[in-house]
Amino acid sequence: MNDILAQVATNTETSKNVGNTILYETVLSIMDIKSETGLRVLAVNILGRFLLNNDKNIRYVALNTLLRTVHVDTSAVQRHRSTILECLKDPDVSIRKRAMELSFALVNSQNIRTMMKELLSFLEKSDAEFKAHCSSSIVLAAERYSPNKRWHLDTLLKVMVAAGNYVRDDVISSTLQLISESTNQQSYVTLQLFRALSEDHQNRQPLTQVAVWAIGEYGDLLLQASSDDDNNTRPPTEDEVIEVYQKLLWSPQNTVTTKQYALMSLTKLSTRFTNTNKIQQIISSFCSSLHVELQQRGVEFSQLFGKYSHLRPALLERMPPMEVVRQSDTQLNGDISDVEPKTAENSPQHITNSESNALLDLLGGTDGSYDIDIIKPNTHPTPPITNTNNQDLLDLLGLDPLPNAPTTETGNNMGLLIENNNSNLLPIMNNQNSNFLQGDLFNTNTVSERDVPTIIAYNREGLKIVFSLDIVPDSNMLTINVTATNHTLLTMTEFLFQAAVPKTFQIQMLPPSGTVIPPNGHMTQVLKIVNPSKNVLRMRIRLSYVIDGNPMQDQEEVNSFPTDIWD
Repeated sequence: MNDILAQVATNTETSKNVGNTILYETVLSIMDIKSETGLRVLAVNILGRFLLNNDKNIRYVALNTLLRTVHVDTSAVQRHRSTILECLKDPDVSIRKRAMELSFALVNSQNIRTMMKELLSFLEKSDAEFKAHCSSSIVLAAERYSPNKRWHLDTLLKVMVAAGNYVRDDVISSTLQLISESTNQQSYVTLQLFRALSEDHQNRQPLTQVAVWAIGEYGDLLLQASSDDDNNTRPPTEDEVIEVYQKLLWSPQNTVTTKQYALMSLTKLSTRFTNTNKIQQIISSFCSSLHVELQQRGVEFSQLFGKYSHLRPALLERMPPMEVVRQSDTQLNGDISDVEPKTAENSPQHITNSESNALLDLLGGTDGSYDIDIIKPNTHPTPPITNTNNQDLLDLLGLDPLPNAPTTETGNNMGLLIENNNSNLLPIMNNQNSNFLQGDLFNTNTVSERDVPTIIAYNREGLKIVFSLDIVPDSNMLTINVTATNHTLLTMTEFLFQAAVPKTFQIQMLPPSGTVIPPNGHMTQVLKIVNPSKNVLRMRIRLSYVIDGNPMQDQEEVNSFPTDIWD
C-alpha cells in the first residue's frame, strides 16, 4: 500500500481537476492507514500545494482535510503555517473560518507569540460572526501556552479591545481570575486597564466591566504604579479616576450591568481613596434612579457612608485571590450561545418506550438480557423508597426511587436537602437541622466510603469517557460518576449518553450536566445501579453527538468492572 500510494502521489498530473481529485483520495488513504512517516509528510505537502491553488473550492477542501488530520502529523502541518495564516485574509468566509480553526490547532509553546500576533490581527479586522469564537479560543490558547503572566495579561487585554462587545462571559471571568492570582502584576495591569478605559469605554462593555472591577480592588496600587511598569503612562490622581467614573455612570451608551459594576467599584474606592465626599455624592445620586437595580445599589451603598460607616472598611476590603477554576473544568469556556434550554421535546431524557426498545435493539439487547432505564429530570421532591432491603439507607441519603420500586405518597425533606443544590439548603435548615447534618448525616463513623478504581469506558475520536465507581460498604448500590471529556478543538453539541445493563440489575440515570461539551471541556452524569444478586456487572453504552455539523454515533460494551466491588 505504501509503495502504490507513493507512486500515485508523485506521478499524478495536477493540471486538470481530475488529477486533483485522485490526489485528494490518495491523501485520505495515506492518512487512514498505518503509513510511513515520509508518506504522511508527502500527503501533507500535497494539501499544502492545494492551499496555493486559485480555485477556492480546492483551498477549502485542503483546509478541511488538514484540520481533520493535523493530529496525525502536527510537525508536517506546521511547515505550512505561513500559508495557512495567509488564508485568514481570504475573501471567502468559509475559507477564513477553516483557516482560523486550523491555526488554533497549530498553536504550541514554541510559536505562541507569533501565532497570537497573527490571530489578534485577524480578530481585530474580522467580521462580527468570528469575534466571539475567536476571542474565546485565543483565551484558551493563551492560558495553556503563555510564557509568563505579563504576556498573558497583555494578550487578554488586547482580546477585549479587539473583540469589543462580542467578548463572551468566559473571557471576562478568566481575566478577572488571572488578575486576582497575579499578585506581582496587579499594579501594572490596573494601570493598563485604566488607560484603555480612559480612551474608549462606550463600545467595549466587557473591557469596561473588567477595568472597573480591577480599579475597585486595586485602586491604591493604581495610584502608586511606578514608571518602571510602563514608561508611557503615569499613574492617575484620585480626581482623574473619579472623573472617569462619572462619565461611565452618566453615559447613556453603557448598559445597566456595566453601571452596576461601576457603582460597586466606586464604593470600594471609598476605602482606597481619601476623597470620599465626591464618591458619596455620585453614589447618592442613584438613590432616585429610574432603574430599580441601580436605585437599590444607590440606597444600600449610601447607608455605608452614614449609619453603617463603621462597617464600610471591613465590608469593602480587598478580595482574596480567586480559586483557580480553569475553563476546561467549567461550562463557561463553551459556546454559551449554543446552549439551548431543555424542553420536554429536546431533552435527552425524553425517550418513549418505542425509543427505548429501539435502543435495546441497537445495543444488542433483543435477547432480553439487557435492561435500559432512562429517567426524566425531576421537577418535584422525590418520595422515599419503601419495601426494599436498603430502605433506611436510601431514605437517609434522599436518593431517587429505583425503577419499578414502590414508593409512599408522602415526600421527604431529607431528599430535598441532598438532591437539590446548596442554594435550596439554607432557607429550610435551622440550627437543629444544621447540627443533625454535621453531626449525624456526614459522620464518617456512620457512613464510610472506600476508594474504587476508575474505568476508561470509551476513548475514540477525541472523546474520552471515564467511570468513577463509588459504593457504600455492606450495600448493593453502586454509583457511577460518568465524565465525558472532549479532547478535540471543536465543540460537541446534542451530546447524549445512554446505558443498558443485564435484567438482574436495576439502573437509574440522573440528568446530565449539559448537552454541549466545548473543546477541552467535559460533561458529567450520575448512574445509580442496584445489584440484588451481586452478579458481575456488564454494561453497554451508546453515544451520540454533533461535531462540526456532522452527527456522530457509536456504541461500546464495558466488561472491565472490578469483580470484588460488591464484596
